[in-house]
Amino acid sequence: MATNSLLSSSSSSSSLGHRSPLSHRPGTPQLSSPASVKLRPRFGARRLIARCSLDASKDPKDDTPIELKYAAFPSVLDINQIRDILPHRFPFLLVDRVIEYNPGVSAVAIKNVTINDNFFPGHFPERPIMPGVLMVEAMAQVGGIVMLQPEVGGSRENFFFAGVDKVRFRKPVIAGDTLVMRMTLTKLQKRFGIAKMEGKAYIGGEVVCEGEFLMATGSE
Repeated sequence: MATNSLLSSSSSSSSLGHRSPLSHRPGTPQLSSPASVKLRPRFGARRLIARCSLDASKDPKDDTPIELKYAAFPSVLDINQIRDILPHRFPFLLVDRVIEYNPGVSAVAIKNVTINDNFFPGHFPERPIMPGVLMVEAMAQVGGIVMLQPEVGGSRENFFFAGVDKVRFRKPVIAGDTLVMRMTLTKLQKRFGIAKMEGKAYIGGEVVCEGEFLMATGSE
């Protein structure tokens, strides 16, 4: 009896004419426009995603070549202007360009990390990583650019990196990275010639190093 009922059910459904597999299954959502169908991978097959739309002009599309997609960092102070402010020279000048500058308040600068940097042959030959102490030094130099201004009272001949606190290294910096450093003055005691600064360094918007810096300033 069970077999006869199944056969009769099948024949009655077929008498209704041809129906699509999606409409034949109860509970299956009907497609509308625009729509998206996702086919789940089985037995190691690749995942396929089919998208259909009546208006193809609204589909996301970007044919811009990758070399034209990203704008260059601005140049507020170039390397020659940086050399006029900082006393450092090769191989210890670790700031290539200033991209934002508010004298006596803050600065954002970049250091292009390349395999030609002189510290890579020894740190380390098989895995080139920028030493953390040099990241701190580079950030301190950006702090020097903030402070070595007449309105602040700084002097190239009497400016020292006095201390560092709460330094954390979050991620290795390797050859090919662009280190973006922001230094901000948080406290200035002109009477004692002490400046306290907060610094953060980024790679691709992610913090790789941060800390608090103490600078000793003086006049000529």
